[in-house]
Amino acid sequence: MAQLPIKRSIERVPGGMMIVPLLIGSLIATFLPGMPKFFGSFTNALFTGALPILAVFYVCMGASIDVKATPYLVKKGGALFAAKIGSAILVGIVLGHFLGEQPVSSGIFAGISTLAVVAAMNDTNGGLYMALMGQYGRSEDVGAYTIMSLESGPFLTMVTLGVAGLSAFPWPTLVGSILPLAVGMLLGNLDREMRDFLARAVPVMIPFFALALGASLDLHKVWQAGLLGIGLGLAVVIVTGIPLYFTDRMTGGTGVAGVAAANTAGNAAAVPALIAAANPVYNEAAKSATLLVAACVVVTAIVSPILTAAVAKRVSARAEERRVLNKEATR
Repeated sequence: MAQLPIKRSIERVPGGMMIVPLLIGSLIATFLPGMPKFFGSFTNALFTGALPILAVFYVCMGASIDVKATPYLVKKGGALFAAKIGSAILVGIVLGHFLGEQPVSSGIFAGISTLAVVAAMNDTNGGLYMALMGQYGRSEDVGAYTIMSLESGPFLTMVTLGVAGLSAFPWPTLVGSILPLAVGMLLGNLDREMRDFLARAVPVMIPFFALALGASLDLHKVWQAGLLGIGLGLAVVIVTGIPLYFTDRMTGGTGVAGVAAANTAGNAAAVPALIAAANPVYNEAAKSATLLVAACVVVTAIVSPILTAAVAKRVSARAEERRVLNKEATR
């Protein structure tokens, strides 16, 4: 029987394993909204079970984090982690002052919210970062994502929104949001076989929670979200990229690793729904934020590699120029 390159075709789309199922779910929600309930049972559960799937996802993600990282990995990953989260907190404080918890209701910025911006900025695309550093950086810089992967999940976005002076979350909710990740980390670091077993499930879970998330979205707002998403994606690359670049330079790097981290993870699109589930005051903002962050994933997946390649080329040219000058000086 002839084989269809379904997986390969999906992966040609930036963030495809997140974006394509999200789009399929939203198409069904827009044009066949009653289908999941009509079939009920497991079919309905598949389209409405984003939160349970995400809970399992974060346990498996936590298991892949090795706490026995070398000092360099802690230094590099910790510095980039702090720069990324610090940028999101500063932007969150400014936007929180002007927008509060609700999205902009009209005009060209309709749908944009503090939640959308913070969620887009808080989480680095690990697969993209490691691929870029594998091509343009050092193996030690690839390993720095071990620390940066702590960005995953809604916990840091909850903290950021609280620091920004917006509606806070009770401590049980904060602990509950990071507990699956912590349990996964514990299991993965106590037993290497458990780490290997659970870590393999991480990419498998992504299309399933993406489908369920998409099933809650109205495609009538996609065009507007797309335009805003382009702007938000460019903002993430610029606003987080500049501090990340200089942080990388200050920790002994060339700046390439910093630029490679200036993007948005695919699973960040799940964060607005998780935030709204924890605090209903964000329900309205979460509706448009999910689409905006999903669009941002695609935009940063395109722009970040181009910018990283340009910075790497510039660094390489400077290194070659210094090598030539040193060679001439020794003659």
